[in-house]
Amino acid sequence: MPEREALAPAPADLTPVPYTPREPVPDVITSAAALWDYAEQLRSASGPLALDAERASGFKYSQRAYLVQLRRSGAGTALIDPIWLPDLSIIQEATDGVEWILHAATQDLACLAEVGLHPARLFDTELAGRLLGRERVSLGPLVASELGEHLEKGHGAADWSLRPLTSGQLLYAVLDVELLVELRDVMYAELERAGKLTWALQEFEALLTFTPRDRGDDPWRRTSGIHKIRKPRALAVVRALWLARDGVAQREDIAPGRILSDAAIAAAATLLPATPDALGAIKEFSGRGQTRRRATWWTAISTALALPEAELPAGSLPASGPPAPRAWAERDPLAFARLETARAQLKEISERVLVPVENLISPQLVRRICWTPPTAPHHLTDQLSAGGARPWQIELTGPALEYAMSATVKTNVTSG
Repeated sequence: MPEREALAPAPADLTPVPYTPREPVPDVITSAAALWDYAEQLRSASGPLALDAERASGFKYSQRAYLVQLRRSGAGTALIDPIWLPDLSIIQEATDGVEWILHAATQDLACLAEVGLHPARLFDTELAGRLLGRERVSLGPLVASELGEHLEKGHGAADWSLRPLTSGQLLYAVLDVELLVELRDVMYAELERAGKLTWALQEFEALLTFTPRDRGDDPWRRTSGIHKIRKPRALAVVRALWLARDGVAQREDIAPGRILSDAAIAAAATLLPATPDALGAIKEFSGRGQTRRRATWWTAISTALALPEAELPAGSLPASGPPAPRAWAERDPLAFARLETARAQLKEISERVLVPVENLISPQLVRRICWTPPTAPHHLTDQLSAGGARPWQIELTGPALEYAMSATVKTNVTSG
């Protein structure tokens, strides 16, 4: 009787083991006394300060913080409720001059400033990951690749304005700062080894003056589906509904899309209902949730329909900068040639130094320079600097952009 073949070993379980916090999840700080106690612990602690904030994006109109997480060696982790404690300047005073560690700092700097927290020095782990050429730069993948730990994430899109917060949310919040100091230290060393530390420090310095992008004069023009709406009267309806929705959203502190969808605005502008009943017959306005606000929407629509021709919005705003690149080849072939050359040069640099093109230099700045090139080569540096480019970016990309400018001149001469 033949021998039985040995059974193959069972495959190893490759499921990563979730990281467990080193200390129990702390109680949320909601009193001034507890906040003062933690500030005193921070004052006598050492090293950088890890921070994070949780907002209620998609649920609330405001971008305020609904939970602030902090961690520093010697003080441990704290979870602070800014609904109860809207002024955290005592934390600012206790950590004056201390380096902050944030992940994707531009998402949180504004809401932290609202509660009195302003960094003097900063290290952004997400931005460091980009400069190091990491393919995945969200916190979980970075912690896995740099520290070998698996963070269980899953509450980032939750409504953090609701109380009480769940145990799962609190654990998520703790994990957001638990390993930031270790991650910063590893990435700092890697930036230094890669010769990119100076680049990173200049980027972090620029973040200290970061301000969120202004919505512009006509934010209603970014309504989804508006590209299909051409007639001025219909655009007036879009504008009126958008402004009415924004007013309600701001007063009630609810995300605009939860009050009235962009699809509803586009539908009303397309159909131009002539009566309240006609408005109610539109599917997007017929739901039970729209009943109590239908009078508000009809007032906006009827006002737009009654506007004199002179007050209707223009089909598009006057151009304040270069046109969309898709139009360059026809409108200005030489500018298009400059842009194509610049893009090719920047792509080569990006692949060589392992930094995404958008982090090498602002694509918007590149388009402005290619559309309206400097009058002399030495003006290029001034134009890049005035556009917000950091010294490392100018040094790295300046020669390539200068080549793109000169290449168009040669093309022009040859074709002439």
